[in-house]
Formats: sequence, structure tokens, C-alpha cells
Amino acid sequence: MATILEQKSQIDKLWETFWSNGISNPLTVIEQISYLLFIKELDEKHTLEERKSLKFNKPIEHPIFKDDADSQIMRWSRFKDLKPSEMFDVVQNKVFPFIKTLGGDKFAQYMQNAVFMIPTPGLLATAVDMISNLEMKDIDTKGDLYEYLLSKIAQAGVNGQFRTPRHIGKMMVELADIKPDDIICDPACGTAGFLVCATLYLREKYPEAFMDAKFNKHFSENMFYGYDFDYSMLRIASMNMMTHGHKNPNIEYQDSLSEDVSSLADFCTCVIANPPFKGSLNEDTIAKNIVSAVKTTKTELLFLALMIRILKSGGRACVIVPDGVLFGTSNAHLSIRKKLIDEQQLQAVISMPSGVFKPYAGVSTAILIFTKTNSGGTDKVWFYDMQNDGFTLNDNRTPIEENDIPDIIKTYKNRFNQDNTDKKSKHFFVDVDEIRKNNYDLSINKYKEVEYEQVQYDSPKTILAEIQTLETEIQQGLAELEAML
Repeated sequence: MATILEQKSQIDKLWETFWSNGISNPLTVIEQISYLLFIKELDEKHTLEERKSLKFNKPIEHPIFKDDADSQIMRWSRFKDLKPSEMFDVVQNKVFPFIKTLGGDKFAQYMQNAVFMIPTPGLLATAVDMISNLEMKDIDTKGDLYEYLLSKIAQAGVNGQFRTPRHIGKMMVELADIKPDDIICDPACGTAGFLVCATLYLREKYPEAFMDAKFNKHFSENMFYGYDFDYSMLRIASMNMMTHGHKNPNIEYQDSLSEDVSSLADFCTCVIANPPFKGSLNEDTIAKNIVSAVKTTKTELLFLALMIRILKSGGRACVIVPDGVLFGTSNAHLSIRKKLIDEQQLQAVISMPSGVFKPYAGVSTAILIFTKTNSGGTDKVWFYDMQNDGFTLNDNRTPIEENDIPDIIKTYKNRFNQDNTDKKSKHFFVDVDEIRKNNYDLSINKYKEVEYEQVQYDSPKTILAEIQTLETEIQQGLAELEAML
């Protein structure tokens, strides 16, 4: 059985095959491979339904393909053994139009602009063969490989996007403490990484919930919402969610900061997001009810105002922000921090090292965790100084043993039951009055106490004597070398 590293190497080879055959746009490569993975997944799901049908001697409950020759030839297990030219004809003229009809009206709408861009039968046959050899027997493996493929999306440079590493997404889902009755939203969902992490977390922590018909209806229909304004992202996000068990995911076209956001208010119980930090917007395009809450055109501040707006009272948010949000001195920066602390309940600030998003970005970031109350409630804020996330902080991001994430999750959940007074440690509480006195500054370095060790140096005379001794030895060595010539 291939290891995950070997499988990732196979993904790399597949990627290189597309590039060497003339598809040089990274986003196009990802889309085309995503379509093929999705097509393969459809056949696997139908095969599973067939087995259940045979086992219980009942008709197939949720068939994907009809029981006729035209439909059956569209299955991966059928067309993968055809001649390249025949396979190309089937995929281009039958399978691809077919997948555009799946997943409900929204998915079909996003797929209308999707284009089959594999140029030759030879490339298609090679790609199908390579994907067929990928061992993706369980959800975790599929998820890991698909996330690895999507990790290359930053190379596309689309809208300044870069993905949140999966281990950071999993940590944030645990910190948010997702429950089966939650309604979860990511207003800048990209590839739906956070929503997928929440899905996997629920399956692992609440497996019994999936035995309940009422919960399954909630899970399938109105538990997850993702918004983006990039159709490529919407297609990939929809396929990502459908691959993880969502038949008709609520992945919708929406510029969450635009004027047309009247529906985005008081509707979700949890927001998990890493909104774009791409700079400033044109003020005329920003929703009035958002810009009135925080007078700015900076996206990172506007998204925080949006999150407060879309949460129900009592709902919580776990969101990544650039460090500038924590200590910026503009009126808008100060205003949003005051809203989080004085009007809502700010629970935690987790400072992350700048290497977390390498090699795609070296920006320093933090995670904010807060609850919408509209009546305040912040009495003290928990700070954590993350120093390692399980990977080197250089461009290579190689796995290492040092990893603060398990400790972050454990100590955050037990923060009220342990000593959090030592400001020299990685985690500690800061009283809200102290934060107010410091102009609502939320940077950890404002409050962390650094203990300096006294270092005893030799006296200047001693150091000079050592230098003179070394100089004498050098001159003697040079004299010996000159005598030998």
C-alpha cells in the first residue's frame, strides 16, 4: 500500500504531466484534475450503492447512473479501459455534460462556464491511468490528497488568494467546538476547506448523530454555507463538498462585502474563516450596513464587521486576521477592536508565526475567537504565543516534532481551570481594563513578559589580550609559510 508521501508524489507527477502537455495555468490544471477526481468519485459512490442493493436485495436507493448502455459507459470503471480516442469522445461529449447536471441548480449554474480543456486523447488516457492508480480508499486519504492538490492553488495567483493549511483549519474547527445543531458559514470560502474540516470533525466526534434522520436533513440542507465571487472557486468548493457527502451544498455566488448582502444577517451560529487581506475596496461597492459599522475600505476590517452582522446572538467566530488588525492605530482599526471587546465578547487571541502560510505568503497572522452578544461581556482575554505548528517555518514546510497545536486546543478548552497568570509563559489571561488602558492593543508582545538571562562577558582588557595572542599566532604562521617558499 502506497504511503501518503508516495501518493503526493503521484499527484506531483500528474501535475507535471499536464504542464508538459501545454496546460500551464495552475488553476486550469487544478480544475481539470478536480473534474476527473470527481468523475471517479461518482463511479465509486454508485458502486457502493450497487453493493448495498445486492446485499439487501432492494433497488438502488440513490443511483447516479441509469441502467442503460449510454449511462453505464460514463462510469470511470467502464471508460478507463477504452482506447484513448474512444475515451476522449466519451468524457468530452457524454461525461462532462452529465456532471454539469449534478448537485442541484446551483452547482449546475456554476458548471455552465466550466470547460473541458484536456487537449488530447493521449493526455486524458495518461491522466485517467495515473488517477486510477491512486489509492484513495477512505475519506481521510481522499481528503488529504485533494487538499494537497488544492494546496497548489496559491500558485495561480487568483485574487491574491492563498489557502489555509489543513492542520490550521482542523485546529480552528476544534477551537470553535462545532456542534450538530450549528449553522456554519464561511463568507470567503475559496475551496471550502473550513467547511470540509467541520464536516470531518462532526463525523469523527458525533458519529451517532448521523444515525438520526432529522440531523441528516439539517446536515445536508442548511448546516453549511459558503460564499465566494470566483466561479472557479465555487466549482471546486462545490465538488469538494459533494466529495465529502453533501449532495447539494450551499456554496453560493456572493461578494460578501457588496451592496447585495441583505440576506446575510443573523442567520448562522458559527463563522470560521480566513478572509482575504488584499487591501482596499472601492467604497461605492461596499454594503452600507457594513461600512456604517466600521468606516474603512480595508477588507480585513470589513469582514470582521460582516461576521458580527451575520452571526446570531450567542454565535461565535473563529477567524484569521493579519497582525495589523491587532495593533493598527487608525480610527477604523481602533473601532473594530472596541466593537469586539466592548460590544461583543472576545475570548482569545492566538498569535501565529509568520511562516504558517509559506511558501505563498510570509504575513504574520493571529486567530481571533469571539462570541456575538451585542451587550459586551469581555472581562479577560486569553492569549497564546504559538511558536511551532508541526512544520518548519521556511518555504519547504517540512514536518517536525515541535507542535503547539495540541497544547493550544487543550489549554484553550481548559483555560479557566488552570493557572493563566504567568505572562512569561506561552499562554496567559489579560484583564480587559489593561487592554483598554493600552488603547485596545491586542498584540501579544504588548503583554508578554520576556525574561532576559544575564550574560557575563570577559573584560575588554581580557578580550584585547586574546586578540593580540591570535594576531601573534597568525603572524608566526605567515612567516613559516613564507620561509617554505
